[in-house]
Amino acid sequence: MVCYVFDGTFEGLLTSIYEAYYNHIKPEEIIPDWQFQPSLIKKPISIKTDAEKSLKVHNAIKNKISAAALENIYYVFLSELEGSCTIILNYIKLGFKLGNEIDLHLHNDTVLAIHKIRRKVTYETHRMLGFVRFKCINNIYYSQIEPDHNILCLLAEHFASRLQNELWIIHDLKRGLALIYNKREWYITSLSKESGEDIFNSGENGLYEELWKDFFRSIAINDRINPRLQKRMMPSRYWKHLTEF
Repeated sequence: MVCYVFDGTFEGLLTSIYEAYYNHIKPEEIIPDWQFQPSLIKKPISIKTDAEKSLKVHNAIKNKISAAALENIYYVFLSELEGSCTIILNYIKLGFKLGNEIDLHLHNDTVLAIHKIRRKVTYETHRMLGFVRFKCINNIYYSQIEPDHNILCLLAEHFASRLQNELWIIHDLKRGLALIYNKREWYITSLSKESGEDIFNSGENGLYEELWKDFFRSIAINDRINPRLQKRMMPSRYWKHLTEF
């Protein structure tokens, strides 16, 4: 079984798609390097990211399939689910045959899988908009999250709009990435979990955190507390980064 292994970037994925069409050795799988595990039945071929090839595939998807399909592909890529890049390859192959009507073919297993994964990523993004809790440390608002999917870039515009006059950092501990805003623009950079813990522990709970806890306690109705419903609406895996818990 031939599998293409790329560097884990979206450009690397699109380069792999290009090679899948023009390389005489066709892949059965496309896998990011951080997910790849050597196997006797797999023959890995390392794909080097090429900006020109990536752009060609990007434009081909947008023009020959649709902009919506390109967005679907990006969301599925951000899911980081095992096998998602191979699903993307099959979706693109089908898209070049069906054109902009591809997303109407929900009876097709590949199209259905793409839509299901996109919904998961979208749902978690919406959840996280309400679950992010900031701690003010030296006039910088800092938050820790550990989402299932790589959604920092999907959170950026919302918080850049809501907190445009503040300095803030949203730190994805799971991936060692940080979304940073400097009152002008946002960008994503590497930031280790250990560094994040040092930042978080460098400050103490202040007025902002205590006011939020008081608000949470004041709106609670003890007779109507329903732990099972609470866990369903706000999964417990998110709780450790919520100020009120």
